[in-house]
Amino acid sequence: MNLPARSQSPSGSGRPSVPRVEGPWTHRDVAANGARFHIAELGDGPLVLLLHGFPQFWWTWRHQLTALADAGFRAVAMDLRGVGGSDRTPRGYDPGNLALDVTGVIRSLGEPDAALVGHDLGGYLAWTAAAMRPKLVRRLAVSSMPHPRRWRSAMLTDLRQSRSGAYIWGFQRPWLPERQLTADDSALVGRLVQEWSGPSLPDEEAVDVYRRAMQIPSTAHCAVEPYRWMVRSMARPDGIQFNRRMKRPVRVPTLQMHGSLDPAIGTRSVAGSGEYVEAPYRWRLFDGLGHFPQEEDPVAFSTELINWLKDPEPDR
Repeated sequence: MNLPARSQSPSGSGRPSVPRVEGPWTHRDVAANGARFHIAELGDGPLVLLLHGFPQFWWTWRHQLTALADAGFRAVAMDLRGVGGSDRTPRGYDPGNLALDVTGVIRSLGEPDAALVGHDLGGYLAWTAAAMRPKLVRRLAVSSMPHPRRWRSAMLTDLRQSRSGAYIWGFQRPWLPERQLTADDSALVGRLVQEWSGPSLPDEEAVDVYRRAMQIPSTAHCAVEPYRWMVRSMARPDGIQFNRRMKRPVRVPTLQMHGSLDPAIGTRSVAGSGEYVEAPYRWRLFDGLGHFPQEEDPVAFSTELINWLKDPEPDR
């Protein structure tokens, strides 16, 4: 795995700057939903908006940015609220508001709609946005994340998934998760990326980028806040209401992608998400890949995604 072109960090060390890693893309900020969001964009054509997961930022999509642009799409990877180069606000980390961030960015980019591609937490928000603002979502592609109702059910009733998601239960403690994520130059981030990957591990230099991104002040706190809401709200009125709202079916073509060796989100936890889709639904299991298929085998992932985006009959 090769890093994109380097820019000098403030220290002059020659390491790629975080979060604005240089490459063929351009960086800028856009305003949406009362906050400022950093985006990296490349290409012209129909908008494809890429949403990262934990513990990453927009750079996880570096391979797909170039592949999508070459295929004739306007590819945009955004940093979610509180991560990378986006604003770190004191509140607003519930999935409903984070999904409004996503749809707000679509409007700020001057587009009538977008194909949403989400990984991990970004996938959770992509599911949410497609249900809440269906007119702004043209197609939906989700990797390594079940539908929010499936995720909730699996975490509460599937002992195997509950154990795999032990880190999420651990995030419910005050202050300690933030300290763990930033201790020893965010060594925990490196371990999580490596442990959740399949045999095709990201190289050390790539993992170093994620470790340094987590070191940006307040990032660790903002990165765990969505997971705190997802668990703590389960028995609260706002969480119950959200779960009911997510009964709304997704009515756009949906592609579900998953690594067969994903240790963080089990395959059987994802299975069944299609019952919430009243539109063409396609399942793609990547054999031998873990939680980060877009990085572990970027060619296979990008090929699958682009072929589906271009397919006029996605139900085949």
